Amino acid sequence: MAVRARTFEYAVSLDSEWTATSDEGGAPIPLEEAWSPEHLVLAALTRCTLKSLGYHAEAGGLRLAASAQANGTVSKREAGDRYAFVQIGVELDVQLEPAPQEVRELLNLAERDCFVGASLALAPDYRWIVNGQEVR
Repeated sequence: MAVRARTFEYAVSLDSEWTATSDEGGAPIPLEEAWSPEHLVLAALTRCTLKSLGYHAEAGGLRLAASAQANGTVSKREAGDRYAFVQIGVELDVQLEPAPQEVRELLNLAERDCFVGASLALAPDYRWIVNGQEVR
């Protein structure tokens, strides 16, 4: 018997002023010009990656404090004549307590299980700083 995968559904709506509202409530997001769709993709990627890391850290009995930043370049792809992200960099500065034994394994899980990153045609370049040390 095949096991059915869990599914997750999300919805947002934009009103006539283009203010975004989540189906889960929370404060509306006014989509002003400073927040382009491309900025929102980068914000979603950083938040998703940290949420994924938080999930795996908690499962391992670790406490997490973190910040992140991302940048991206949009241009015409080499294949085809379409504009898309051709470069995405994500830098994550995290504190994990206690320090994990297998930190690279934990970071790999965070990258793998962020569905925003997994949904992109281009794999993001992640740079991790964990407890003050760069992890490659």
